[in-house]
Amino acid sequence: MSDLERELKELIVTALALEDVTADDIDSVEPLFGEGLGLDSIDALELGVAIRQRYGIRIEAVTEEVRAHFASVRALARYVTAQRGEA
Repeated sequence: MSDLERELKELIVTALALEDVTADDIDSVEPLFGEGLGLDSIDALELGVAIRQRYGIRIEAVTEEVRAHFASVRALARYVTAQRGEA
């Protein structure tokens, strides 16, 4: 697991105030929404705000491409890396 994946897992837990879930409980490749972690659309909005605050990344519109980036922690880490120009 990369440092960024670990950081994102911790951000998910704290930003969404997930009870009974730790960063270690989140698999990097499991779906974040629906089955898997079970996040919903409100969680997506809150997570988007937290990512903007932490990494300075603005998500202008929700598209299929953006949904794909939020599919898992690993996909989200790739997206953050690309948006920060670290690819």
